[in-house]
Amino acid sequence: MKFSQADPTEGYFITRYDDETIQVNGKNFYTSLIISSRQLKTDWPPRSPQMLRAEDFAAIAELKPELVLLGTGQSLVFPPVETYARLIKQGVGVEIMDTGAACRTYNILVSEGRHVVCGLILHEKKPDSL
Repeated sequence: MKFSQADPTEGYFITRYDDETIQVNGKNFYTSLIISSRQLKTDWPPRSPQMLRAEDFAAIAELKPELVLLGTGQSLVFPPVETYARLIKQGVGVEIMDTGAACRTYNILVSEGRHVVCGLILHEKKPDSL
């Protein structure tokens, strides 16, 4: 799904997504990432919801979000609560959804000025060579 063009000077927005790609401010990414309005971490390790560990959520906690969105791919997959329990103990809301819903929700919340951090899981794929 493609979104209307956001102004990249106002932070990071998801401008397009599909099953294998997340586009942020017009640039394509092919691996899992963490995005907030002010930071983009493109080296997030999990390649499937089953690979999530508490350490993966620690990288999100460092950004001190008020709300965390987790996009788990084409379908909704709930990771074990133990993996994100630290966030809950800190009073941070955690919402788990499929990646498309997470992308749409992220853009809405960022446009409202909310401090949301979104972890998006993509199976690793290299871009096609031209």
